[in-house]
Amino acid sequence: MNEDSGKAFDTHLFKRLMMHTRPYVLTFFGVALAAILLSVFAVMTPLFLREIINDAIAHSDAQKLYWLTIGMLVVLIAQVTCQVLFNYYANWLGESVIKDIRISLFNHMLGFRMKYFDTSSLGVLVTRAVADMQRIGEIFSQGFFVIVADLLKMSIAAIVMVVINWRLSLLVFAILPVILYATRLFQKAMKVAFTEVRAQVSELNSFVQERLTGMKIVHLFTREDIESEKFRKINMKHKDAWVKTVWYNSIFFPVAEIVSSIAVGLIVWYGGLQNVSNLGTEDFGTIFAFILLIDMLFRPLRQIADKFNTLQMGMVAANRVFKILDTESNISDVGVLDKTTIKGNIKFDEVTFGYVADEEVLHGISFEVKAGETVAIVGATGAGKSTIINLLNRFYEINSGHIFIDGVDIKQYKLSFLRRQIAVVLQDVFLFADSIANNISLKDPNISPQMIANAAKQIGVDEFISSLPKAYEYNVKERGTMLSSGQRQLIAFLRAYISNPSVLVLDEATSSIDTYSEQLIQRATEKITEGRTSIIIAHRLATIKKADKIIVMDAGKIVESGTHKELLTKKGYYSNLYEAQFMAEEHG
Repeated sequence: MNEDSGKAFDTHLFKRLMMHTRPYVLTFFGVALAAILLSVFAVMTPLFLREIINDAIAHSDAQKLYWLTIGMLVVLIAQVTCQVLFNYYANWLGESVIKDIRISLFNHMLGFRMKYFDTSSLGVLVTRAVADMQRIGEIFSQGFFVIVADLLKMSIAAIVMVVINWRLSLLVFAILPVILYATRLFQKAMKVAFTEVRAQVSELNSFVQERLTGMKIVHLFTREDIESEKFRKINMKHKDAWVKTVWYNSIFFPVAEIVSSIAVGLIVWYGGLQNVSNLGTEDFGTIFAFILLIDMLFRPLRQIADKFNTLQMGMVAANRVFKILDTESNISDVGVLDKTTIKGNIKFDEVTFGYVADEEVLHGISFEVKAGETVAIVGATGAGKSTIINLLNRFYEINSGHIFIDGVDIKQYKLSFLRRQIAVVLQDVFLFADSIANNISLKDPNISPQMIANAAKQIGVDEFISSLPKAYEYNVKERGTMLSSGQRQLIAFLRAYISNPSVLVLDEATSSIDTYSEQLIQRATEKITEGRTSIIIAHRLATIKKADKIIVMDAGKIVESGTHKELLTKKGYYSNLYEAQFMAEEHG
């Protein structure tokens, strides 16, 4: 479906959406039945009124008046009951469907490779998973079923009109094409307007989310006025998009009301004229019934136009959500090896890779790490150090070459198993707005509070955690803002340690912390790397002197490798880097 077209309805998209109602087929047909009964009961009220006026009142028949009034009351009670059931279960069905679609969407996004998130706006993805989902739900609660119910009501009202008086029906039907044409124009205009609204909502969400996340940068560089002006312009576009829909509504509904009033006026004029002229072809009961039936014929048209807007907005939202569900951006997971023992022998064999096509970041990288070894990777920013870790975890697919663990290509391992064997501690630690205990265990039911406490004591971070209010139950708030960078690093170390990985990766884990935290982390590092394969990406060379091997990278290539002493003896790239850093620290 082209979102920007005036196309009123996409049948293929609607059928796909309806497939999600299959688990709730009984509810679906129950709501449909309630819609049918609502239409029937609604039309019965004018018929009862016609009989009351023409028979009971005209002939002063009190008993007939009594029973007809009781009958009308029963119909009204039945109508109210059906309306309650219709409203509740239509909304229930909508919420159930979007619950299922939202779960499918979230699970699908969990499988996306990192490249997808590198090029996608998080604000837009949040809009798809939250706001757009609610629009889809409104298709059922305020769109499709309401439209069906109104169409049924209109059809039955039109049939009843013809049956009870074809002359008055012709007067009403003569006016009908005018409102049908206006409704059609309104629908096409609103489709385009609502597409613009959704686009502006996504842009507004993206802008707000990015600025709130980066609020510290905004303050540091005194960007408040500039960002405020940007927000004002985006907000103005958002307002203008909504005002356009308000303008269309402001034109259509008065026109529809005028046309309806003209139809009522014609019926009163013609029917009254017949009675005044003593022709007697149109009785008072029929005139009263027609006034009510006109409302049932014209008012649903106005509501259908409004509900069709809801349906269209839901369809636009469904189209956007399904586009994400149809996106194939998953890492191939065809490996079968699972529940095996990983020793931790790692080998890169002529690996090439680029984040963007035709722009290689790694150029034929080859190296080997033996089980239990600690290997450090150093080099300037952009040399490709972190890229190696991304490829080892299969966050991205390599262009060529092979990566082996214990002599087996990593593609042969099940993806979930492979990543469970590798624990990574990043420089920028991400913590959830939750307790320290949950951030360590990530709510793994197999990790008990006692296991967390024991692990913390083993790597020397129990004292720091115990000093916090509520200790392990202390809520670190969003992204761990209640902790210092060093404290966040210690939590990340504990999280990696308790997962008991076969391979440990420390990616710039000590580059931005205080001396005290660094001492704790050095102690934790010695404990956590003991007996397991470890890869340390370091900027501060003083922290990797004890590594079994140091790999030096520059511009996506390995330029040197060896121990700290061997590399200093070579007087090459590493030696120059070390001396420059040592001199800087001396003068600092």
